Amino acid sequence: MVSSSITPVLLSVAVYLCAAGAVNPGFVVRLTQMGLDYARQQGMTVLQQELAKVHLPDFSGSAHSPVGKVKYHFDSMKIRNFQLPNSQISPMPGVGLKLSISGGFIEIDGRWHVKALHISTKGGFNLKVEGISISVGLKVGSDTSGRPTIALSDCSNHISDVKIHVSGKLSWLVDLFRHNVDNALRKAIENQICPLVSNSITSKLEPLLQTLKVTAKIDNVAAIDYSLTGPPPVTTDCVDVQLKGEFFELSHRTPPPFSPPALKLPSDHSLMVYFGVSDYLFNTAGFVYYTAGKLIFNITDNMIPKDFSIRLNTSSFGVLIPQLKKMYPDMLMKLKISSTSAPSLDIRPGNITISPHIDIQAYVILPNSSLAPAFLLNLTTTALAKVAVKSGWIVGNLELSRVLMDLKHSDVGPFSVVILNTAVNYYLSKVILPQVNQILNKGYPLPLLDNVQLTDVVLQPQQDFLLFGANIHYGKTLNSTWIDRY
Repeated sequence: MVSSSITPVLLSVAVYLCAAGAVNPGFVVRLTQMGLDYARQQGMTVLQQELAKVHLPDFSGSAHSPVGKVKYHFDSMKIRNFQLPNSQISPMPGVGLKLSISGGFIEIDGRWHVKALHISTKGGFNLKVEGISISVGLKVGSDTSGRPTIALSDCSNHISDVKIHVSGKLSWLVDLFRHNVDNALRKAIENQICPLVSNSITSKLEPLLQTLKVTAKIDNVAAIDYSLTGPPPVTTDCVDVQLKGEFFELSHRTPPPFSPPALKLPSDHSLMVYFGVSDYLFNTAGFVYYTAGKLIFNITDNMIPKDFSIRLNTSSFGVLIPQLKKMYPDMLMKLKISSTSAPSLDIRPGNITISPHIDIQAYVILPNSSLAPAFLLNLTTTALAKVAVKSGWIVGNLELSRVLMDLKHSDVGPFSVVILNTAVNYYLSKVILPQVNQILNKGYPLPLLDNVQLTDVVLQPQQDFLLFGANIHYGKTLNSTWIDRY
């Protein structure tokens, strides 16, 4: 079986080569030549081990010679050394990938037996097969479920030279039919190389590609659609993967009322892989949770830190709004905070902000536990967003920077909202924002294969999308690091 370390090959050679479509994607992955080279380095070791399983069958034959008919038999052949020292992998525009291997060689030990006239002799031999070259074409695509596929499009191989050295008594007899031996072994090896390559792709690479999770469930409300949108666009120096990159509601999927913008990734290829995360991905999250009625938060007095002087009751608020205390003396209050529209993220070079529109409905909790409306505030807020990558997840954090308030309605008479600034800002920053950040800190998973991690992550906001580049590591989990650079 092929070693599990072939997974990095899948990551680089296949997973990141599997998408594009007429509709703009919400998520783009660009695999650079550095990424392809990493795949080649990891994969060649595995491929070399697999090709070293070439079976060399015993073979017999006869040849006419000056001493008469000579019968020969070669057996007990074992590969002592198999090396594929030179290899290169290249994108083929509009096609896929081309893997080229050259300078390969095999060293084989075995036994020989010869009968000629009344002579019977035997000995050992060493065979060196030199100048092995292999050319492999890989075609990538996606299946009906949006998962990546990879197939062998073409394969050829050639052996330039076969050298045999024999030992034993009368070993000169082998020279009489050396050409026959060379041709038989050359043909036996050449006939097996491409079938072994093809079998490795269909039995090992294809199943591993299925580990890509095209649907990433976030919670009981939403999931992300990471399905491939079509065949990959391939250029001379990179391969782009285009994924749908869209949040959707699990119970009822509704198309969002907006489309993803076109993404143009910069030409910097100093890292193995680059991710372009469109604001469409984040904004479909806002749309889903808003339409599902999940952007509603309640604040009661027991949620407010004890060291804050303005309690959520009519006694404290009565100092600010005297008529409230007169109408409802010594009663607890409740605030219902809800978004009036789906929040949207604004991504620009060097800056990420979110400006949700919020209603705050204040209630008085009556002795019978029913609620009496007191006043309704409308807030326009701006928060700075910090985005990072942690252990293969996109995580975030919001910092409140501006709050503007208007009084939409009052059931306790007119009053100036300015007097509520301190209390409202405190409630938002100390009660609501920690709840939101706790959710954002859990994050959203990136579309990665099992055991694939990102290192050296660098983030940079661009127009309408977040760009981050990284190198790839396959293996055991690295120490988790929080990367936040922009």
